[in-house]
Amino acid sequence: MPKTLLTGGAGLVGSQVARLLAQRGDSLRLTVRPGTNLENLDFPYEAVNCDILDRRAVRRALRGVDRVFHLAGSTSLRAPIDALFRINVEGTRIVLEEALRAGVQRVVYTSSVAAIGPAPRGTVADETQLFRGGYGLSYMDSKHEAEVQALRLAARGLPVVIVNPAFVFGAGDVNHSSTELVRRCLRRELPAYVDGALNVVDVKDVARGHLQADEKGTVGERYILGNRNFTFDRLLADIGRISGVEPPAIKMPLPLALALARVTEDIPGRAPVTAGEVRTASLWWTYSSAKAKRELGYRPSHHEDTLSETIAWYRANEQRLAAPGARQAIPLRLLGFGFRQADGVLRTLGLVDGDD
Repeated sequence: MPKTLLTGGAGLVGSQVARLLAQRGDSLRLTVRPGTNLENLDFPYEAVNCDILDRRAVRRALRGVDRVFHLAGSTSLRAPIDALFRINVEGTRIVLEEALRAGVQRVVYTSSVAAIGPAPRGTVADETQLFRGGYGLSYMDSKHEAEVQALRLAARGLPVVIVNPAFVFGAGDVNHSSTELVRRCLRRELPAYVDGALNVVDVKDVARGHLQADEKGTVGERYILGNRNFTFDRLLADIGRISGVEPPAIKMPLPLALALARVTEDIPGRAPVTAGEVRTASLWWTYSSAKAKRELGYRPSHHEDTLSETIAWYRANEQRLAAPGARQAIPLRLLGFGFRQADGVLRTLGLVDGDD
């Protein structure tokens, strides 16, 4: 029975990975901190108090460990760049350096498709895409730099395999992380959106992909764990159809959305949306998982099941959700109609092309 350490094992993805490892028969040790939500951890495990930025605590947590799954990190699009680099880059470097020092048999490092970067508009990216910075997105830059650290340690002998999950949906997001988009749609708190695209994958598929990477992955390689590529038009329409809650009515031009976001950022209090979030949503986060399918045997489930399970979980666990049949406010519907009409006129006049 291997002794396996998980960092971030209480999160949406981490808890599913931990559950599968427990079913596999691993002896689990999970890092926790004061205030960690343990709601998803309904299986046997050993808890160890450990902050991944505390090298001594990490070293203690690794005693007697055979395998490491490093999932801890920040996914915030609003966190300051220093905080993101401290957690995602420095934390990863400490955990992986100590894993190398401890002589573990295998490390699976959970990165993100953000470390690969968005695809050119209208295309899909894979693991061979060269990273192109310059978007001003701190989260993306931190995940890329963390991968650089992982590969540097792989060159020094660390048996690390990297997985790059896409946008994770599914049941059990007690921390309101990657499924927050669904929650906001169900609460009618997303009045508008911009033209963009993203790859949505089920948390259970991502968890299985972690174990497949552990068992079959090649050291020093990375594997995209994704599924269906959606435009926001299609994704929001599908969420609306399955939930019965009318999707956002306004598809806003990017320059206008950015200008409004910058205005709200200057108002005291928490802004409903930031310019960074708008910019992120406008990009093409679309990917191919062909390598994981070919080399790991990765087989994601049907995307409609993923959306249905996410919506059903929120229906069972959240209050103040809009009832099926709920529509957007009339002023928003009228404004959305006006934007669509104006867009049609501009396209007819050739002032906007079909890809804008």
